[in-house]
This record gives sequence, C-alpha cells and structure tokens, in this order.
Amino acid sequence: MASILLLTTTLLISSLFFFFFFFSIAKKKDKNKAVQPPLPPCPKGWPILGNLPQLGSKPHKTLHALSKIYGPLFRLKMGSVTIIVASSADVASQFLRTLDANFSNRPPNCAAEHIAYNYQSLVFSPYGPRWRMLRRLFTVHLFSPKVLDDLRYVREEEVALLASKLRRAQGAAIEVGKLVNICVTNALTRVAMGRRLFEEEKEGPDTEEFKRMVVELMQLSAAFNVEDFIPWLKALDVRGAMRKMKRVHRWYDEIFNKILEERKMMLERGGGGGDFLSLLLGFKRDDNADEETKLTDMEIKALLMDLFTAGTDSTSSTVEWALAELLRKPDILVAVQKELDSIVGKSRLVSELDLTNSVPLLHAIIKETFRLHPPGPLSVPRISSEPCEVSGFHIPEGSTLLVNIWSISRDPEVWNSPIEFNPARFLPGGKHVDVDLKGIHFELIPFGSGRRICAGMRLGLRMVTLMVASLVHGFDWVLPDGQTPETLDMEEDFGLTIERTVPLVARPIPRLDREAYLD
Repeated sequence: MASILLLTTTLLISSLFFFFFFFSIAKKKDKNKAVQPPLPPCPKGWPILGNLPQLGSKPHKTLHALSKIYGPLFRLKMGSVTIIVASSADVASQFLRTLDANFSNRPPNCAAEHIAYNYQSLVFSPYGPRWRMLRRLFTVHLFSPKVLDDLRYVREEEVALLASKLRRAQGAAIEVGKLVNICVTNALTRVAMGRRLFEEEKEGPDTEEFKRMVVELMQLSAAFNVEDFIPWLKALDVRGAMRKMKRVHRWYDEIFNKILEERKMMLERGGGGGDFLSLLLGFKRDDNADEETKLTDMEIKALLMDLFTAGTDSTSSTVEWALAELLRKPDILVAVQKELDSIVGKSRLVSELDLTNSVPLLHAIIKETFRLHPPGPLSVPRISSEPCEVSGFHIPEGSTLLVNIWSISRDPEVWNSPIEFNPARFLPGGKHVDVDLKGIHFELIPFGSGRRICAGMRLGLRMVTLMVASLVHGFDWVLPDGQTPETLDMEEDFGLTIERTVPLVARPIPRLDREAYLD
C-alpha cells in the first residue's frame, strides 16, 4: 500500500513538473512570437504568381520605383519564394557585411542548372570548401596583382591592335561596342587559354554570333523565370526559357570541348602550358592531387563559362557607356584628353603604367560610369541559411536576397543630382572623393561586396581603365551625321549586364602622331 502511494505521489509530482515545464516553454515561445519583428512590407500581388507579373522588362527600375513607396527594405512574393530587396547603402551593408555568412549561398536557379553546368561554376557553386578552392584558383593564378602585372603586355597589345583598326577606319562610323568586345575577349582568352578567340585570318566563332550569344546568356541568366518560383511548371517550360538555355549551353559547350581537346593534344606533345587552362588541366591530370583540388572536364568548362560571361560583355559594355557619356559631355572629354596628353604625350599610346593617381579625372570618369551604369543592375541572388533581423524587420530562413545596385547608386539622399554624369563628385573637393569601387563603400558596389564579390574585379578595373584611356587619348570622336549629343539614345536593356538598347555608333578621328599606331 505504501509503495502504491509512493508511486502515485511520484507520478503526480512528475506530471506537475512536466506540465509546468512545457507550459513555461510554450509561454516563452508565445512571448518570443509576440515580440518577433514584422516582415518587411510587400506590395499586393496576383494569386499563385504573386508579384512576378509586376516586374516588367526592366526589373531594376520597377524595384527602384517600389522602394520609393515601401522603403529601402521591402519584400516580394514570387510564387512560393520570398524575395527581399535591399535598395539603400545602409540596408545593403547589413546584408553583405554584418550578415554576409548567412547570405553566402545561391538559391535554386534554372540558368545555373541548364547553362552553368548544374551549379559547377564559381558564380553558382554552393558556398563551402569546394567553392573556396575554385575561388582561390582564380584569385591566385589569374587575378592576383602579380599575375595581372606580368600579363599587362597582353592587354596593351590587344588595345594597340584595336587602336590600329580604328585608325584604318579613316573616320568612318563604327559600332564601338562590337570592336571593344572583340578586344576584351581576345585579351582575356590569351591569358586564360593562350590563344586569341577571334583571328581575322583564321576560322573561329563568328563575332556577331558570339556577341549575340553572350547577350542572350546574360538576359536568360538575369531573367525572372517563372519556373524558378513555381517549380512544378518546369516540366511545361511555359515560355520556352529552358529550351533557350539548353541551346545557349550547347553552343558554348561545343566551343569549350574544342578548346579542351586542342589543349590536351598540345600538352601531350609537350607544348602549351603557362596559361590558366593548362593549370586547370594540370589539376585534372595530377594523380597526386588532393581530391578537393581535382577538377573534372565539366568543372573546367564551367570555370571557362564564368570567364566568358563575367569577363567580356560587362567590360565592353562599361567602356561603351563611358564613351557615350563623354560624347554627351564634350567639355569633360577634352579635359581628360589634356590630362592624358600631359602624362603620355602624343607620340605613343597609353600604357597601364601611366594610369596611376596622376590621372584623377580619368579615374573619376571610370567611377562615375560604374555608378550610373553598373555592369550588374541587380546583385546575383543570395539565399538566407537561417532567419535574421535587418532594420527592425524579420527575414525568414530561405529568403532570396536581391540588392538593387542600380537604385543604390542613384539614391538622392547620397548623390547630388543622381542622374547627372558628373565625375567631379569623385575629384578633390567633391563629396565622394574617397569612395572606391572595391566593395567597402556600399553607396558604390558595382562588383558586389562580401564573400561573393566578383572574383575578376581587379582585371575588370584595369581593362576598363586602359580601354577608356586609350580610346579618348588616341582619338577624337564624332557622332554620325544627323545625331547630336542631346539626341544620343541612352536607353538600357536589362540583363546580368546593362546593355545599350541602341549600340553606340561613332567616327574615330586619330589625334596622335602616326607612329603611335601599329601599321
């Protein structure tokens, strides 16, 4: 009897203990839930599709307009996906600096799957040891200051060839972006693969087709594809986006397969070596390499894809935008020509060694071009690994982050006359003289910031600076008959890179001594 009473008492006390224990936990959860910050504001959307149909053909401008209504941090519901949009420097810094580790992965993406070799590229690879290894390959063996210095002659040779071609045009109107793109691509492929992709006297990819395929890839990769937000529509491919992605992928894959086979045969015969592709193939062939550093053909092709897409069109488009802005501001064009003349003279072309801090106006022009025309108007999407709080709002786990770089660089609270091309803002005495482009100053982040900042930033800055300097120092530029600076079309096409809707056409007039140009 005593034992039964003891057992009953024990069970009663245990029950009371567990009741109060779980009650306190539940109460604590309710309390936490009650004080949980609200979600960011969100525009009313459509059934199922949410806000997706509202983005239009130029999402960066749509999101900019929405930020004026809902503030610098707001939310979109796109199908089953929550999108968080950051539209100010302060909000961007919280995501990309304070919470960088939480937003270091990429969300599921059809372009990454069907174009970028199923997430094998550096841009789309999941964050972790493998990603760090791939990034180290780029930063140490291709984009380090020493490698860039050692290969300066390649960039200068290709720019000299471009200058010679422009001189031979004898003042005829030329499509600037097309020729600049060929120059940039050849400079990059010589460094990466030991060969020029475009040779006038040899068979190779057609330049028109190459440019078209790069632009299409950029547009497909940047598009808000409905299949990314409503996964069950993938099997239907409603708008044919995945069919287009697979076609673009096949086109690139054929080029990469040919390049790889040629290089493998060359290495087997004891030739080649010294370029980035040979280094990558060395990791593949080395049986003693760690498993973490061994590369497959698919991974190598994915890395080449990164180089082609991120390193060519973004650079050539920025150069084209810079020249277009200078044509609309002839006084600034004349001023930078005088600045370069004082350093270089007129008997030779510009060298990268000339482009130090002794040409502040040139560097200010480059910064102002990146501000008004950032290569990527929206950051490559990131996804949150766990819930967090930003600016008093709750950010759920699994939210996709978009930073509107285009909007940030036109913020009237930061930039005076934000839509005006005014390099003086970066000159001594200007409000933003100390702002650089390297991801530290969040009011100007054309290359992004944090762990996922563009790996090719150093090369991009060098190439853009050298090409703009060479084009404005080596030539005067005249618009075709019937066009004036006031009527020059400055409309944008949306993609991973902001393209000009109407390509820039202008007449180059040589302004240096004849011996400065190659014959």
